Amino acid sequence: MRNLLVAAFMLQTASVGGASAGATCDVPVAEWQPRETLRSKLEADGWLVRSIKAQDGCYAADVTDKNGVEIHAVFDPKTLKLVDMAEQDSAG
Repeated sequence: MRNLLVAAFMLQTASVGGASAGATCDVPVAEWQPRETLRSKLEADGWLVRSIKAQDGCYAADVTDKNGVEIHAVFDPKTLKLVDMAEQDSAG
C-alpha cells in the first residue's frame, strides 16, 4: 500500500526522469524559485510539509501524506521537478 502511495506522489508532483539516490542539482542560486513556491505546490497536492531546506544544490522536503506516510523528497530548485524520493522509516 505504501509503495502505491509513493508512486501516486511521484505522478502527482512531477514527472521523474531517472531518480537516483544522492541526487544533486546544478542550478545557480539566482535561478532558484522561492522555497514558499515549493511549499505551496506540495500543500496544494495534499501533503503536510514538515520542512524544506537546501541540500546538495537541491531543495529537500520532508512531507507527510494523508495516511501519515513520511516521505523525504528532493526537487530541482529551478523547475521544482521531483528528482529523488524515499519513504522515511518512522519506526524510530
